[in-house]
Amino acid sequence: MKRVVILGSTGSIGTQTLDIIRLFPDKFKVVGLAASRNEKLLAVQAAEFLVDRTVLFERDGMEALVALATMPEADIVVVSVAGVIGLLPTFEAIRAGKHIALASKEVLVAAGEIVMPLLREYNVTMTPIDSEHSAIFQCLQGYRLDQISEIILTASGGPFRGKTRDELSHITVQQALNHPTWNMGGKITIDSATLMNKGLEMIEARWLFGVEMDQVKVVVHPQSVIHSMVKFKDGSVLGQLGWPNMRLPILYALTFPERHPNDLKNWDPTDTPSLTFEKPDVDAFPALNLAREAAKAGGTMPAVMNAANEAVVAAFLQRKCSFLDIPSVVDRVMQEHSAVSATLTSIVEADREARIRVHEALGI
Repeated sequence: MKRVVILGSTGSIGTQTLDIIRLFPDKFKVVGLAASRNEKLLAVQAAEFLVDRTVLFERDGMEALVALATMPEADIVVVSVAGVIGLLPTFEAIRAGKHIALASKEVLVAAGEIVMPLLREYNVTMTPIDSEHSAIFQCLQGYRLDQISEIILTASGGPFRGKTRDELSHITVQQALNHPTWNMGGKITIDSATLMNKGLEMIEARWLFGVEMDQVKVVVHPQSVIHSMVKFKDGSVLGQLGWPNMRLPILYALTFPERHPNDLKNWDPTDTPSLTFEKPDVDAFPALNLAREAAKAGGTMPAVMNAANEAVVAAFLQRKCSFLDIPSVVDRVMQEHSAVSATLTSIVEADREARIRVHEALGI
C-alpha cells in the first residue's frame, strides 16, 4: 500500500490521478490533498477518500503546502500544481525522502539545475507524468544515458498546424482553446497552440535525462499515438505508443517499476494504420527556439521564459493581447533579462520580475 499526497488535486492531472487510485484501492491510500482555490471539490475529494489532511493554498499559504508535502506518513508526492507554487514543496519533499511523481513543468523548467543534484543527494526517485517524458522514461529502462543520441519529443501540432504566421495574426481565444487531441486546462491548451508546451518539455527532458539541449528534438505527429522516441547511438529508435490518455502515464509514475492490468482502452496497430510526421514550423511557432535559447543561457533565464509565458497567456485568455503577442512578449522579456545563477531565491525573484515586465509590455 503506497500512501499518496496530491498537490493540485482539483486540476486535470489531480482528478485523473484520483481516477487511477479508484481503480486500485488495494494499492494506494490518499493521505493528503491540496488545491489552489476550489474548496468545494477539495472537500468532496477528501470525503470520498477519507482524507484528514487538506490544504487550500489561497487560504492556508505556502507553509501549509510544504507541511503536506513532507508529512511523515506519505510515500509519494504527486506534484501537479501550476506555476512556481510547486517549487518549494517539491524541494522539501525531496529533502524528506519522498518519491516525486512530477506533472508540473515549472519544477524542472525553472529549477532543473538545482533539483536534479538534490534528487541525487537525497537518493530520491522522480518519475515523470507528462506523456512525452513518461514515454522517454519507459524507452530508457535498461539503457545507459550515455547511449542516447537524440530524444525526439512528439507534438500534435495543436489546432493551428500548417498555418502561416500571417494566418495566426487573427486567432481568437475560442479557436486557440479548440485542441484537436487532448482535453486540458486553458493555459496548457494555449501552450499547445503556440508550441510553447514543447519548448517547456524540451527543457524538462534536458534535465530529466541528462542530455544536452542540442540532443532534444521535436517532431509533429498529429495522431498523438507515438508519445515520444529515443534514438540511440547505433541508430536504433525506440518509441512508446498508446491512445492519448493521461491516466496511463499517471499509473506508470505511481507504480514504477511495476505494470498493472487496468481497464484503460488498449491501442492496436490496425486502429491507426497511417502515422505521419513532419518538421515543426519554427517561423510560425518561434516558442521552440525561445526555449532552446533559454536553456542554453541557463541560470534564471528558463524561469523568466516560463513566467513571462504564463503571464502573457493569462492576458491572452483575458483578451488583453493577441495570439502573436505571446511569443513576441516572451522574447522581449527574455532579451531584457540578464541571467544569474539559479537558486531558489533567484528563481522566485526572476519569476516575479518577469511577470511585472509582461504587464508593462502589454500596458496592463
